[in-house]
Amino acid sequence: MRFIDRYFYKPNFWQKILAICLLPISLLYFIASTLRRKFSKFQDFQIPIISIGNLVAGGSGKTPFIIETAKDYKNVAIILRGYKRKSKGLLVISHKGEILSTQEQAGDEAYLIAKKLPNASVIVCKKRHLALEKAKEMGIKIVFLDDGFRFNYKKLNILLKPKLQPYFNFCIPSGIYRENPYLYNTADLTITEDQDYKRIVTLKNPTKHMLLVTAIANPSRLDQFLPNVVGKITFNDHSTFNKDFLTQQLKNHNATSLLVTQKDEVKLLNFGLPLSILELKLEIKPEILQKIDNYIKNYNSK
Repeated sequence: MRFIDRYFYKPNFWQKILAICLLPISLLYFIASTLRRKFSKFQDFQIPIISIGNLVAGGSGKTPFIIETAKDYKNVAIILRGYKRKSKGLLVISHKGEILSTQEQAGDEAYLIAKKLPNASVIVCKKRHLALEKAKEMGIKIVFLDDGFRFNYKKLNILLKPKLQPYFNFCIPSGIYRENPYLYNTADLTITEDQDYKRIVTLKNPTKHMLLVTAIANPSRLDQFLPNVVGKITFNDHSTFNKDFLTQQLKNHNATSLLVTQKDEVKLLNFGLPLSILELKLEIKPEILQKIDNYIKNYNSK
């Protein structure tokens, strides 16, 4: 487990002391996030919006959750910020399955969603209200909004609660919460890992000697799914990869392929390196899917 992950989830004595020393900054962060929520303007876009969010920084399964819940709907749009993309402003990544952008312009998560949802349109924009207006302009009938909990829109609020819980219930930097953890109680649906959904991982294109390379948040969560590997190389979340470096690491470890997640794969497709893929799918309780469907149908009937 990396230092930063241990600090948030399994801190040693000195890391606990550090977290306590940083509490004044965490308090300011907490106040700022609370005021932002309290004074944000309410907006009704007259379209069913399914917001998939979390309260902790880093991965909690939002992307695979969106893929699994949105895959059976038509005329649907997925709206994301497009974190770490090499483009600015509003960008339509795909329109009804036709991919219109590169991975670099889209960002890894948006591009992955565009590839996985051939019936959907994908839009990225830091200003989500502009993306929602664009979706309506495109004739979209349903929107799945990534990381939308903090926005004061009329929507179905779903919060994902990962299995691994932070050690301290503090906001950044003493803890990993981006908002008050009490807000779990205010969501329309709080979905808990291993209770309401499970991660199902399958290995695609396995080889004899695989080298794990990944740039996801909290990579230690992959450990339970890993086959035997000849080594592990981890980067910060959303990092870009260098082909020459990875080629050299394949040689150094006598590896026959790089073992990567689907989110990492989209950044390696043009490298021409042998890839083994950890394909993640969520198994979601049918009653959760039914509640989402009921919200959409009831909204449309009105």
